[in-house]
Amino acid sequence: MNEKSSSNMAIEAKGLVKRYGEDVLAVNGVDLSIEANSIYALLGPNGAGKTTTISMLTTLIEPTAGSAKVAGFDVVRQGGEVRRRIGVTFQEMILDNDLTGRQVLDYHGRLYRQDTKQRKERIAELLALVELEDAADRMCSTYSGGMKRRLELARGLMTEPEVLFLDEPTTGLDPQNRANIWTYIRNLKAQLGMTLMLTTHYMDEAEALADRVGIIDHGKIVVEGTPGGLINQMGSDTIRISGQGDSDTFIKKIETMPFVQATTKTNGLIQIGVDSGNQRLAGVVSLATESGFTVEDISVAKPSLGDVFLKYTGRQLRDI
Repeated sequence: MNEKSSSNMAIEAKGLVKRYGEDVLAVNGVDLSIEANSIYALLGPNGAGKTTTISMLTTLIEPTAGSAKVAGFDVVRQGGEVRRRIGVTFQEMILDNDLTGRQVLDYHGRLYRQDTKQRKERIAELLALVELEDAADRMCSTYSGGMKRRLELARGLMTEPEVLFLDEPTTGLDPQNRANIWTYIRNLKAQLGMTLMLTTHYMDEAEALADRVGIIDHGKIVVEGTPGGLINQMGSDTIRISGQGDSDTFIKKIETMPFVQATTKTNGLIQIGVDSGNQRLAGVVSLATESGFTVEDISVAKPSLGDVFLKYTGRQLRDI
């Protein structure tokens, strides 16, 4: 059956698997349900399976097992229909330095058989959107990294896609250009009703942009939810402790305290989610001493997606 699904889900995946030979399991049973007109961030370290997942959803590679639909069409059986409805920007910049920005967009429109009038109108709209009107007729070789990212974003939008995939969209950009790209991404959802799926290893990017976040590690999504919901699981504040001694006994005792909402121990670092960090510090240190654990360093901070990642994967992104 080749009819489009009537589901409100822009992206659906069930048991998505990708193997390379006998030894490499790049994606291991990924399930996704991403609503239309939303931003979904797939968060994880390099090598976690983010790009492979997007490559399957955009029909660049076929899954070894499982199934997926994008814009209601099966990525294997109806790949042509999927490609007509999506835009993609890749992690590596792919621009011809011998073309102008305007020519890059024009050639992309020609590949999709857009007529001359349609191409010119669309190019004008997109150059204005990404603020490249003044540089449109300059060679891409003269563009800065931020300008190239913005041009790639415009190219991904040339075909007016229903779903836009962004693979590490701000890698290598300075803070100002990252903030600009974030603004464009938010506007695509708010003004055009577009669905966006992005991969990133930046915690702040996922937290700032996404309606929902999936944390992926070793090819599996280990936890999923809204950024706020995931962070709230960690407690109002996070006390981070390192030291020497009987940490297991300390953790068992601290978990019985009514003000403790979550505990995690990874690589010698103990994280305790509490209702009010500053008010609980003295009690936590006292309990550590009673348990035979000597505190060497202690701090209080608001929890973040980094803390969520540490809880569910047992390691920090910077350690990978």
